[in-house]
Amino acid sequence: MHRFLSLLQITVIFCSLSILSAQSEKTGGSILFFGDSLTAAYGLDESQGYPALIEGKIKDADLPWNIFVGAVSGDTSAGGLRRIDWMLQRRVDVFVLALGANDGLRGTELSSTRDNLQQTIDRVIGKYPDAKVVIAGMQMPPNLGSKYTEEFAAIFPDLAEKNGAYLIPFLLDGVAANNDLNQDDIIHPTAEGQKVVAENVWEVLQPLLGG
Repeated sequence: MHRFLSLLQITVIFCSLSILSAQSEKTGGSILFFGDSLTAAYGLDESQGYPALIEGKIKDADLPWNIFVGAVSGDTSAGGLRRIDWMLQRRVDVFVLALGANDGLRGTELSSTRDNLQQTIDRVIGKYPDAKVVIAGMQMPPNLGSKYTEEFAAIFPDLAEKNGAYLIPFLLDGVAANNDLNQDDIIHPTAEGQKVVAENVWEVLQPLLGG
């Protein structure tokens, strides 16, 4: 009788573990959007920003993923590096790196921007080796000089290639310099502009999520 109860208990435990495993798979992984004011939906309600719009697409597709946002308006690659460890307290399965624009606007030394972004990626992969990294490409206006703007734009595809990461060619593709899709500062997207940004991101992100 005792032997039978032991087998029964083992069976119940095994079934419970199977259920928990299935629930875990259904819950899916976490996506961290790590960026600056472009990711923080500056000047808009958070619900209008591209991370929230991506979350809506995930729900519409019934995909088992959760998102969280680590965005600080005005942040630079150096600022991101300083705070990344704190953000990594929560598990990250897909890391979307959208920093660097403020570096370019300030004319930051290109080698510094590149190094900060690389160290940020290293921290993520160091803690979560299986995490998929997505790098959002950035570009600067031509008034900074052709040499600087060309070398700045090259940072992002170079980092993607070096790290085996996925690349969003240009986060603001179709939005940059478009008065109809930007706020009065001609830097931050309007709600309609954020929809275009969300499509740019979703095109790269969707295949990684099984959608």
